[in-house]
Amino acid sequence: MATPQSSRQSSYSSISGKMMHAIQVDSVQRWMEDLRHMTEVECMCVLQSKPIGVDEDAPGELIVSGTGAVGEHVTRDNLQTLLKRALVVSTELGKMFQRLEKGRWQRVHGTAVRVNCHVRSLIQEYSTARNAPPEMQKYEKSLLEKCMELNIITERCLHTEDEYFLKSMKEAIHEILTDVSDSFSHMIDMALANEIQILIHQIEDSDNVFAISTAISNLLSLTQDGPQLCSIIAKEGAVVALLKICRQDCFSTLYAHALRTVASICCVEEGISQLEKVDGILCLADILTDGTCAEATRAEAAAVMAQITSPHHTSTQHLASFLESMQDIVTALINLCESASCGEVFLLASAALANITFFDSMACEILLQLNAVHILLQACKDRQRVDTPYSKDQVVTILANLSVLEQCTADVLEEKGIEQLLVLLNEKPSSSSASESAACERVQQKAAVTLARLSRDPLVAQTAIQLKAVPRLIELCRSPAERNNSDSVLVACLAALRRLAAECPDSIGPTDHQQLIKPRLVDSFLLCSNMEESFV
Repeated sequence: MATPQSSRQSSYSSISGKMMHAIQVDSVQRWMEDLRHMTEVECMCVLQSKPIGVDEDAPGELIVSGTGAVGEHVTRDNLQTLLKRALVVSTELGKMFQRLEKGRWQRVHGTAVRVNCHVRSLIQEYSTARNAPPEMQKYEKSLLEKCMELNIITERCLHTEDEYFLKSMKEAIHEILTDVSDSFSHMIDMALANEIQILIHQIEDSDNVFAISTAISNLLSLTQDGPQLCSIIAKEGAVVALLKICRQDCFSTLYAHALRTVASICCVEEGISQLEKVDGILCLADILTDGTCAEATRAEAAAVMAQITSPHHTSTQHLASFLESMQDIVTALINLCESASCGEVFLLASAALANITFFDSMACEILLQLNAVHILLQACKDRQRVDTPYSKDQVVTILANLSVLEQCTADVLEEKGIEQLLVLLNEKPSSSSASESAACERVQQKAAVTLARLSRDPLVAQTAIQLKAVPRLIELCRSPAERNNSDSVLVACLAALRRLAAECPDSIGPTDHQQLIKPRLVDSFLLCSNMEESFV
């Protein structure tokens, strides 16, 4: 299942994962910016790691935070600078691990010197801009001591060729280097948490819509840098602060922005846990069912719903409170699908519904009562709402889950849904995009699954055969290119063929019956998956 996030979106490696996305700027300007964070080691050694004075108005530097818009700008720059410097250090640590393993002592020492200088510079600059918390100061002191120890011990290795001594030193250095990496990671986490707290305080304490909007934008930008940063954001209480905004009428213009950020944070379990603690699902239900809320706001609430109900999450404890509002939420989501003014709104609402139908059959029953089959199949004919394989993936996922219930069969026949399923079996990507190709595969697979489930009814099987479903299913089985070499599509099509053959044996030719129907499913699968197409 695609989540809104995707359809929007060791210690040193964990830091690298937090690095913000590269800003698209002129190459020379980018090089000049990078120079700030790539300090010459020799200069730093001579100056004892003391920072060179800079123009306080220079962009991107760690300067003392002001208030209002200026303070928010500085907070953003602090985060960008912190992440860039952290990436430089983590990269050097990675190189040092590699060079240590190869026994390149000259380079190991050179890297240790650079790490020491970069760490001292980073700590000095950050301390100039912020009053670091006492716990963070302890990590800073310990980290600097370990960096110095690493410097001294690697230098000793330069002046000996004693293999036994070098071997013992190698183990000691590896241990110290691991400690440095861990300490640095913890320190960066605390520094990031400190900066995030400042943004959250701006959201909680300000009554200025522009100031709050700017702080939310900065948080949203940070969520794009990976789940580890999202975890820190969640633990610092961002979800609580954002939902508080969504409960105040005076900030109604910020609802959509705040909810989009909540959806991004909820890609991690900590975000969902925070949402549950403050009755966030009830807040989302209220927004979804409020007809006076703007469509964009309800769409973002749907995005949060899709995120927290994603099958990718291992914890389902948050679903207990969700079940209490199931009827209202499902009703609001299917209504949003029906009234959606654009493809993105439909995608978000249908993605939430698709996820919901996976974990509770009651949702499927509610949807059938709400005439969901009619609404979804009609949407498939509306290019304004269903215009991508991603939207079709959500629709056919819902249909596949609904098709488990007997009542669904009559609804599909009444809406001429078998024809639409055959259309979906012909879904092909319009570009070379890997994600689009994967979405098309899911559409084909789920269309075949739905057809197989519905074909337990003889009338559905006969209708499918009359509409030439068998030739298309055989083509998908025998031609790897037609299914983009997907094994899941192959299995689903073989299952659908066998279901149709059970109801109407004469619909399958002798050769196809001998190869695709009569053998065990695994044997037919192996036969089709090993077929080679002729490109002559």
